[in-house]
Amino acid sequence: VAVFATIVLYDAIGIRYAVGQQARFLNDLVGRNVDHLAFKEHLGHTPQEVIAGAVLGVIVASLFFR
Repeated sequence: VAVFATIVLYDAIGIRYAVGQQARFLNDLVGRNVDHLAFKEHLGHTPQEVIAGAVLGVIVASLFFR
């Protein structure tokens, strides 16, 4: 369970942040084209959001599985 949780936390912060940076670059690159629909630049979570979600998940799980 801990390995799966670590993978999910890494995805929530790292990979999605990198995708957002790539989207920002692509929007700048093709920004001159009026017909272009912009890519979403904010895809990930902040570290505070991830920590809060992990803590909330532990609390809820401990309440349900007593």
